[in-house]
Amino acid sequence: MNQSNTSSRKEKFAAGLLAIFLGGLGIHKFYLGSWGWGIIYILFLWTVIPLALGFIEGIVLIAMDETKFDVRYNQTPPHPFKW
Repeated sequence: MNQSNTSSRKEKFAAGLLAIFLGGLGIHKFYLGSWGWGIIYILFLWTVIPLALGFIEGIVLIAMDETKFDVRYNQTPPHPFKW
């Protein structure tokens, strides 16, 4: 295994928990490499919409198949606005 690949590997359960508990701040988006969405979440925190979206995304991330998560977040390069 490549050392640089293991250090940047994202964990599905960690991303889900970050989304559920800190989703309003977009922390899970920064963790998954979508820093553009993370900034938008912070800017719109006052609307409470990011809180609801973060909670829903957390449940979706935890329920997501491990293979699908790996393809989406570990095998493709990060993008600022990847949903």
